[in-house]
Parts: sequence; C-alpha cells; structure tokens
Amino acid sequence: MSDFCVFILSHGRPDNVLTYDTLKKHGYTGPLFIVIDNEDKSADRYYKKYSSSVVMFDKLAISKTFDDGDNFNDRRVIVYARNACFEIAEKLGFTYFIELDDDYVDFRYKKNAHFEDINKQDIRSLDNIFKILLKYYKSIPALSIAIAQGGDFLGGKDGNAVKNPRFRKCMNSFICSTRRQFKFFGRINEDVNTYVGLGSRGGLFLTIPNIALQQKQSQSNKSGMTEIYEKFGTYVKSFMTVMYSPSCTKVKMMISRHPRLHHAIWWKNAVPVIIREGHKKP
Repeated sequence: MSDFCVFILSHGRPDNVLTYDTLKKHGYTGPLFIVIDNEDKSADRYYKKYSSSVVMFDKLAISKTFDDGDNFNDRRVIVYARNACFEIAEKLGFTYFIELDDDYVDFRYKKNAHFEDINKQDIRSLDNIFKILLKYYKSIPALSIAIAQGGDFLGGKDGNAVKNPRFRKCMNSFICSTRRQFKFFGRINEDVNTYVGLGSRGGLFLTIPNIALQQKQSQSNKSGMTEIYEKFGTYVKSFMTVMYSPSCTKVKMMISRHPRLHHAIWWKNAVPVIIREGHKKP
C-alpha cells in the first residue's frame, strides 16, 4: 500500500468536499489528495482549507491529449481530471491510485463474510478494503476496477449486482495504474464512453459488487458536473456514448420516479466473450 494513494476529483466545491470527511469516517488513513484544475476560480479556498493535499493540473494542456467528442468548448467537466491523474500519480511517485468523486456520503458492505446479500453494513476500515481491491487488481489484466454504486442494486435479488460476482462496467470510482494507462474520452458520460469503447477492443473493466459507495443524489449538489448536466440535459449526455459505440448502445427512457433518457448497452455486441479452450467440445 506504500505505492497507492487516493485522488478526490473536485471543482468549485472547496467547502463541500464530502468525500474527504467520508473517507476519514470509514477508516482511510493513507495518502489523500484533492485534484483541482487551474481554471477553478475557488482554487485559493481549496489551498486554504486543504493545504498540501491539493494538487492542481493544467486543464487546457490535458484537453489536447484526448478526444472531446464535440465542439461545445465548455471544460467544466470531470474527464480532464480523470486523464490528468495518471500524470499526477507519476509526479507524486505512486504507481497505483483510485479516483473518487467529491460527493460520497458513505461506503458500505453489500455482502457478508459468507457472500450472502445484506442491506447495509458500514465499512470501518477502508484501508483494508483498498488493500484487498488493490491485491485483486494486481492479479488480473484489467485496465481498471470499480466499487459498485447504489444504483447497481436496483432490482433487488433480480438485479445485475446480485446475480453477478463481477460485471463489465466501471463508473465513478476507478482503481488504476500508471503501468496500465488509458485515456477517458468524450466531454460527458466519459466513464461509459470509455468502458464500452475500450472494452470493445479488448480492454477489461470490472465492478466489484461486494461493496458499494453512496453519493448525493445526482444534480442535487451545486457546482461540479451539475451545471453541465443542467445545461445539456441527459439526452446529450447519453447520446455521447451512442456516437462512440453505435453498434451496441442506444438512448432509451429510464423508468423511475423521475423518468429520464439514459444510455442502454447491448453487452453481447459490446465486448468480447472468450471461452477457454478447455471447454471446447471434442
């Protein structure tokens, strides 16, 4: 774990970096940095509050290293920070890191010691959890692995997270390595664009549903990505992935208390499904 750190990606919320306190509450004691960009007008307040834990990157310079996917010219999005973390980790001397958003309110177990589904049990030692996740990540060829989100458990016992011990997506939290670098792409929906786009070319991304993070309700926390979602709407957000991977994604209505347009992935067309030779019939 001496070669591992946590990055909290933040913009415009120096007084509301919820994840920082949540990590401490759940027992994380390792290296922790808040990543901001040089276009953040509240940068001085970050430095005043978090001092040497703040790391700044050049947003314009990073923007020239990958495809935005549009011509909107609005850089108030997280994709720049996501890509900057590889370079930041190298400069700080870390090989492994996890990228986290700034609006998490808790971390919880979703399965007990017998791998039985449980409703909620707070994690008390994130140090141990990150150590286990990192050990697993090192043992497989994945580009990145993620902690599940609350929404992954919709559907209860018939939901994706309960049925599958691992599933092919990676959102919100990303365990990465400077030795397995890749580029996130697309101004918005960058996580989906990336795990579908790179996944279709053989890149492996996985979510681990034994544990989950919980964040504030989407668009309820001001600044950050909220203003972009309000400006462009969920149609533009979801259609960005359709533009990159039209053979396996579409935009459809998500039926919930507040119906909205959302991306849908046809996984059979999205990623390779390779069976070991040992299973081949004679």
